[in-house]
Amino acid sequence: PEEDASPAMRKVDHVPDLAEAAAVQRRRFRELQRQSRIFDAHTRTVGVDLQGLDAQVNDKRIQEATRRAWEESIAAEMKQNDKIMCILDQRQKKDSVNIEKALNEFRQNYQQPEARREFDLSDPQSLKKDTPARVADSDPRCTVSGLQKFMGEDLNHENRKKYQQEQTREWLMEQQKDWTNALADRKFADGLHDAHRLELDQKAMDLQRRDEETRRAICVTTKEFNRMQAIESGEKGKLEKQQELEDNVAEISNLLKGDLLSENPQQAISSFAPHRVITDRWKGMSQDQLKEIRDIQLQQVLQKLVFPLIFLLQRKIHWVASGHP
Repeated sequence: PEEDASPAMRKVDHVPDLAEAAAVQRRRFRELQRQSRIFDAHTRTVGVDLQGLDAQVNDKRIQEATRRAWEESIAAEMKQNDKIMCILDQRQKKDSVNIEKALNEFRQNYQQPEARREFDLSDPQSLKKDTPARVADSDPRCTVSGLQKFMGEDLNHENRKKYQQEQTREWLMEQQKDWTNALADRKFADGLHDAHRLELDQKAMDLQRRDEETRRAICVTTKEFNRMQAIESGEKGKLEKQQELEDNVAEISNLLKGDLLSENPQQAISSFAPHRVITDRWKGMSQDQLKEIRDIQLQQVLQKLVFPLIFLLQRKIHWVASGHP
């Protein structure tokens, strides 16, 4: 039975490593994503990548679900192996019990000590079964001298010989009958054994078929899940690129329309006084302010040139008014 069960056991124990390969591929993909986030200057300088963290949490959940599914499949296979081992053990025990039972019955029915040919040599009741000292009046043992038998006398030779021949014939017929019955019993036992073995083999094949169907269903589900994940990742990548492009366009537009590049002079006016400016925002004076400064400077120059003349003129008028020639 153990040799018959070994091929089925080898088929059941064979476990493909598709789940392990999928797990390795997912770890490589997560490592590439992590490296891309680490070496991305924008993500590193701006702050924490919430989308990356959410993706890591989602990957962790997927990994836990895959691990649980793998452990459940291993547990189911172990249960199936245990069932097969129990069935094979029960069959072996049952066959051993049947063989021992048939052997004991055969010994009890056909191998009794009384049926042996040499039993008369070791029969404990041989003295009780022995011929009496006197059988009849014609017994040659009953002589005048009292001796029971003389040398050379054998009155029952013919009867004994005939009885021995009949007994030998009966023994031979009985042995032939026993041999025929033993062959029939052996053939019947072999038939039962073959029927049980075919039944157990059929059960093992059914269990293996169910296991293969379960594995195929798991593979199809995993493949569909991976395909949906790939589609979702592609869509997410497109959305991220589109969002990044929109953010870049908005940033460029804000920079072009902002006060920094447009050099809006209003941004440099201080809130304390309108004539004060903020030095880190001030881009210089405008043309109107420069013109106003130049006009004031020109006016000051003219005042410096005209003021002495006016002073002399006023002094001269005062001098004439006082009566001096």
